[in-house]
Amino acid sequence: MNIAIVGTGYVGLVTGACFAELGLTVYCVDKNEEKIEQLKRGEMPIYEPGLDTLVCRNVEARRLHFFSSLPEVLPKVDVVFIAVGTPPTEDGSADLQAVLQVARTIGQNMSQYKLVVTKSTVPVGTCNEVKNTIAHELAKRKLASLPFDVASNPEFLKEGDAIADFMKPDRVVVGGETERAKKMMAQLYRPMLLSNFRVIFMDIASSEMTKYAANAKLATRISFMNSLAGLCELVGADITHVRKGMGSDSRIGSKFLYAGCGYGGSCFPKDVKALIQTANSNNYSLPILEAVERVNSDQKNILFRKFISFFCGNVVGRKVLVWGLAYKPGTDDMREAPSLVLIEQLLQAGCHVTVYDPVAMNEASKRLGNQVSYANDMYEGALGCDAVFHVTEWKEFRMPQREVLYRLMKTPLLIDGRNVFDRHDWPGFTVLQIGINA
Repeated sequence: MNIAIVGTGYVGLVTGACFAELGLTVYCVDKNEEKIEQLKRGEMPIYEPGLDTLVCRNVEARRLHFFSSLPEVLPKVDVVFIAVGTPPTEDGSADLQAVLQVARTIGQNMSQYKLVVTKSTVPVGTCNEVKNTIAHELAKRKLASLPFDVASNPEFLKEGDAIADFMKPDRVVVGGETERAKKMMAQLYRPMLLSNFRVIFMDIASSEMTKYAANAKLATRISFMNSLAGLCELVGADITHVRKGMGSDSRIGSKFLYAGCGYGGSCFPKDVKALIQTANSNNYSLPILEAVERVNSDQKNILFRKFISFFCGNVVGRKVLVWGLAYKPGTDDMREAPSLVLIEQLLQAGCHVTVYDPVAMNEASKRLGNQVSYANDMYEGALGCDAVFHVTEWKEFRMPQREVLYRLMKTPLLIDGRNVFDRHDWPGFTVLQIGINA
């Protein structure tokens, strides 16, 4: 079975490389010709651990190919995965223009049966729109009887662990209407699930909803803990102890119970907004998710508020160093990152900002330009600085040389936005954390 993956972002490129690793012939398609040429040279447009090796190995084995033209690829494949972006519009709903353009292209060029699979995160009803779009284009070509199927196969890949998530998934969710489509999807995923076949088949609408529901649930846990953290600070409790007590309850579990400076990335913020908008468009409300979004938006201000409070508002001209720019470790993705909110506030307050991230410096330079200074390591920007902000919990930040920082800094203030450090291990420092009353 040959497949095409349309879109070479995090989802599309990882999906294509992993399917090729399993022995399939895969054609990755992207209208961005510069990106396609970059990939043909073995240069990765995104950072994902292990992806460059996987791509190069399968290109050399002639299982993985890159094209900028979907019509050129269509005759070669049996399955087309749509993995293009669905960015939020002004009202929070998902922008489906790219998805539907792929559907139009398929309808305008297919000449034999195809299984079209939405891999992009899309709202309920999108597969019906894709199906109607393809059928409309076929009818215009007087090929209304040409068979095809549309299926939903949402992704559950974590940036930084995407390859492992694909190869050893907790589950694979598939929404399909016909036995032919279900059989083809089962064939695709069986090699990685031989010992425990964890493909969950359901109707298409439920499959589309599952992706949003899962991300909304995780976002809710994060915002709930951040809300509790604020109360813990007021009453003298320690959110890290509360988390351990809660997480030991088997009904709750320990995952996604960490207080911090807010969630970011390409999924949680976008998907929460999209689910709220889906509800609104159906004259229904999701007040819990509306609160989740408000809490998270406000939580991204917490580090700056602690900084302002410590200096009693006197922050103009102060030098600060920001550790971590990506929204999470293991990626260079800065979409909706808490660091961006913090840096904007610091700049508006008249601070001199130096930033450092092990991976995201190129992405940061595109977004921040010459507004900030860029350090070559985690200590370079500490000289004469009044505060260090720990924003992204990269491993290299876990055991810093405290004595070096103390000698370099003007004011030994550490604002730990991820509660990684034990403040008792920092003699001479003021350590401000989330949900921990110092």
